[in-house]
Amino acid sequence: MHLDEGRRAAEAGDWIAAGHAFVRAAMEGSAQGAELATRVTVELVPLADSGSVEAAALLAGIYLEYSHESALPMAVRYARAAAEAGHPAGQRTYGYMLMMGLGVEEDRERAAELFRAAAEGGDAYGRFNLAQLVDDPDESLRLFEAAAREGIVVAGAVLADRLSALDRDEEALGWYVWAAERGHKGAMNAAACWYRDGFGTAPDPVQAVRWFFVMLAHGDGDGIHEAIQLAKAGALDEEQMREAGRLAGDPGAAEALISTVLGDGRA
Repeated sequence: MHLDEGRRAAEAGDWIAAGHAFVRAAMEGSAQGAELATRVTVELVPLADSGSVEAAALLAGIYLEYSHESALPMAVRYARAAAEAGHPAGQRTYGYMLMMGLGVEEDRERAAELFRAAAEGGDAYGRFNLAQLVDDPDESLRLFEAAAREGIVVAGAVLADRLSALDRDEEALGWYVWAAERGHKGAMNAAACWYRDGFGTAPDPVQAVRWFFVMLAHGDGDGIHEAIQLAKAGALDEEQMREAGRLAGDPGAAEALISTVLGDGRA
């Protein structure tokens, strides 16, 4: 969808819209999206050099995330220009460079200032990055939650980790499930293991196997071994395995598990 959107924008000569669409495709794992985003930089440079702050911020992000490291000086140039012009995405990108020492001298204090400005300008990733730098644990949790609710899935997973460290296990499990439902593989594994072991809830082998199945559907086969061990230990019966498959949206995985565990001796 994003690729088509980007191509239509490019055909219309709207290079900024095209760049944003290709970046969204790349963020969802599209290699073609990343390639097309780097191609669009040729069209964005004249716009940025003519004073378009939006183009400068977009260029900085593309150079930083999807281009060869030789483009880092250009990323710094355009990110700094966009940040100085008060563009939230530019502030966030330049802040990230300062936080990590990418092409500039590391300055975490200035990075935090830029992340806060970006967050106040409505940038969700700015909130996520600021959450990692603030000293106040309560503010950090609030920022992670705000970023998550604005669609930054990894923020929900990190929030779960932070809540777990504070022994707020029930809340942590809720956020692991939230992130797992939105495709975060680490959160899928955490949710599965927590349901298996009874962290934040009573042990629930059906939910555990459900998330192990979802991991498998996302290309991570590690969880299926855990599912087999649970089933072989008698934690689930045949119908519960099917329920786990139904919840995962993968009845075939349940039938494969039943066949593996019960074989010809199943009821």
